[in-house]
Amino acid sequence: MPSSAGAVRAEPAVEDDVEGLWERAAPLLPPAPERRRRWPGRLRVPDRTALAGITYVLRTGVAWRDVPAETVGCSGVTA
Repeated sequence: MPSSAGAVRAEPAVEDDVEGLWERAAPLLPPAPERRRRWPGRLRVPDRTALAGITYVLRTGVAWRDVPAETVGCSGVTA
C-alpha cells in the first residue's frame, strides 16, 4: 500500500475548472449589451475569457495587471 505522506496531489487543469464554473455561472449572467454606434469604446472580452482570468488571479495570487494574455486569453490591463 503506497504512503500518502509524500504523494503529490494533481490539480485539475485550469480549463476543467473554468468549464465547470462556466456551466453554473452562464445562466445567471445577463445578456451582453449592444455596442453603441457613437463612441463604442473598447471591445468587450467574452464572459468565459473574463472568468478564466478571474480564476487565474484567485488561484495564483498575481495582480490583475500581471495576468499573462497568452495563458488566459486576455491581459489584465485590457479586460
